[in-house]
Amino acid sequence: MSENQHEQTPAADLDQWLIFGDPATRRKFLKQVAGTGAAIALSSKFAASTSQAAEPVDTAAPAATPPSAAAIDVRLTLNGHETSVRVDPRTTLLDALRERLQLTGTKKGCDHGQCGACTVLVNGRRINSCLSLAITHEGDEVTTIEGLAKGDELHPVQAAFLEHDGFQCGYCTPGQICSAVALLKEGHAQSDAEIREWMSGNICRCGAYTNIVAAIRAAKEKTAAA
Repeated sequence: MSENQHEQTPAADLDQWLIFGDPATRRKFLKQVAGTGAAIALSSKFAASTSQAAEPVDTAAPAATPPSAAAIDVRLTLNGHETSVRVDPRTTLLDALRERLQLTGTKKGCDHGQCGACTVLVNGRRINSCLSLAITHEGDEVTTIEGLAKGDELHPVQAAFLEHDGFQCGYCTPGQICSAVALLKEGHAQSDAEIREWMSGNICRCGAYTNIVAAIRAAKEKTAAA
């Protein structure tokens, strides 16, 4: 081997075959990769636009959601009027009154039967409507706070609550009044202690208990006098 002859090493031989060994080869390779990527991207966009053009566009308004096939018609006497309401079997009496029949006087408080804000009268008996399914009241007589007055004449309990300020915020008041109406019919208003005991299922977070008891006592006296 002459002195002018370049000595070939294993690394030099490898560089002849590797794409990054020679700058000219590297530039050529990168140009090929870039061109191939651009071609793939353009072909994908063209295919997508062709597919969208081929598919017809539905401009019709979406169909309304049909009522549940399991919905049931419940007939009851509501505040003295024959009424029918179509509800899902899982609907509570409270939700049927508020959401389906638009009688929002009955309030949703705890929704667990612990506060009494949802109290209504069913066949004269007070119940927590949040714990009772609407479908179980087929044929029942249901009275809400809206059905106690006779026209412009308030029920004696309603009038007594106004007279004695038996409320503050008023949220629990419809349930308190309905419960008090039933309490008087049950005969559990012989003393203040008995009134408190039999009204204990109705919570007033404002703490108007003293005035509530006074209102119930006055309503009892007025009813007895009549």
